[in-house]
Amino acid sequence: MTDNVQVATIFASSYADVAKKASASKIGISLTMLALGVLSFVSILGMDDRSSTLSMMAMVVGSVLFLTGVFRLFWKSKQMVYVPTGSVVKEKSVYFDLKHLDTLKEGLDKKDFASLKALKSETSGNLRMDVLVSADHQFSVVQLFQFVPYNYTPITGLYHYKEQEASAFGTFLVSATTH
Repeated sequence: MTDNVQVATIFASSYADVAKKASASKIGISLTMLALGVLSFVSILGMDDRSSTLSMMAMVVGSVLFLTGVFRLFWKSKQMVYVPTGSVVKEKSVYFDLKHLDTLKEGLDKKDFASLKALKSETSGNLRMDVLVSADHQFSVVQLFQFVPYNYTPITGLYHYKEQEASAFGTFLVSATTH
C-alpha cells in the first residue's frame, strides 16, 4: 500500500458536483407497483370464495407488489446525477490481472489513457478498479484496489477527472470492458 492512499473509498465519498435526485421513471415504476398491489387486494373483495387458491395467490402477489413498491419508492427512487450536465452517474467495478498494476497506476497518474488501450478487463481478478462515471463521460472518479487475503484494500487515492480527461478515461473504460 502506498503512503498517499486516502482512507475514504470511492463509493463512500461525496462529491460537490454529484447530487442524488429523484428519478421520474423509478418513481413511476414504484407507483405502478403500489397501484397493482392495491388492485390485487381489491380484486379479492369481489371474489365469492375468499379462501380459494386464486384469492390466496392474489393476496400474495398484491403483498409482494405493494411492499416492493414501497421499498422502491422510499429507498431506490433516487439516482446520482452530475449536476453541471444533468447526466446520470453510474457505479462500476472493473477487474484486471495484477500484472497490469504499474501500467494502470502510471496511466491514471499521468492521465495518459491512450497508453492503457491494450488493457482488457477480466471477470474477476486481484486488481479492482472502482469507477463513478457520468453517462456523458464528463465526470469520472477512479480508485484502484488490490486483493489482499479476504479483502480488497485501496492502493491509490481517488482520481478525479472532468471534461476532456473524463471523456478520454470513458473511452478507455469502454474499450477495456468490451470484449
